[in-house]
Formats: sequence, C-alpha cells, structure tokens
Amino acid sequence: MQNNSKRNNNSGVSDTELNSVDPEESQNNYFERLPLEVTLRIFSWLDVQSLCRASMTCWSWNDKIRVDDSLWKPHCLAIRAVCKKEIDDDLKSGYSWRDTLLRNYKKSKVKLEWLSGRYSNICSPINLPEKIMYPMDAETWGEILEAELKRCKNHKDIIALRV
Repeated sequence: MQNNSKRNNNSGVSDTELNSVDPEESQNNYFERLPLEVTLRIFSWLDVQSLCRASMTCWSWNDKIRVDDSLWKPHCLAIRAVCKKEIDDDLKSGYSWRDTLLRNYKKSKVKLEWLSGRYSNICSPINLPEKIMYPMDAETWGEILEAELKRCKNHKDIIALRV
C-alpha cells in the first residue's frame, strides 16, 4: 500500500484524486474527450467488420460512425471494383456511402468468389455451400458466366499447348 502512495506521489497524483474519479466515467468518457477529427481518424483505420463492431460499442460511437459518411466511402470504393454498376446505381439514387456499402457488401464477396473461379469445379447445385448463395440479378450472373467461359477457353488453350 505504501508503494502505491509513493508511486502516486511521484507522479503528482494523490490517492484522494485517484479515488475521487468515478470509475464508470473515466472508462466511458476518455474517448469522448478527443476532438471529433481525432476520433474519426482513429475510426478511419478500421476495416468494415471492425467499424461495425465499434458502432455497437456505445451510443456515442454508433452516432459518430453512422453519421460520418467519409468512414464508409473507402470501403465502398473498394467493393466497387467488383460491383461497379450496383455501387454507381445506388449513389445515383441518393443512397449514402454507408447504405450503399451495406446494400452491396455481401453481394460483392459472393460475386468475387464466383468471378475468381472458386466454384468452377462444382458440377451440381447440390454441391454448392448454402452460405455462398446470394440473390443476384441476371446481369451479374451474365458476368459470372462470361468469366467461367473465359476460364474454360483459357483452360482448353493451355491443354492444347501441352499436347
């Protein structure tokens, strides 16, 4: 106990000052004391999953994350490489970056897996894992089919070169 008092006195903080701080207030409000620009800068380093988790931490964080569209824009632009038409259409329709991302995030993951050929060797719909299925429009399925046909053509060309 005396060691604690010595440490506290050396740091310029007395036992009385330490004990007078409401623990709940000190735990919850330290982040609130930061300028908004600093808070948003910290949030801007988070990936989509971490940003969503942070928004569930407390009301204050949720408000900051939900309201500031600049936090969602880079993530939305990243999935635009896969879902260009969908992202552009949503933005033209007036959706925020956050709403656009929420509307297209899962679709972009599934579409990217299909376009990359992850399911090229599956011969039957029965063999498809249920969680990868996502409702997509005819144009998206057309893109996937074109990618598959291109893969097949390249595969045949490689086989022809080997023979």
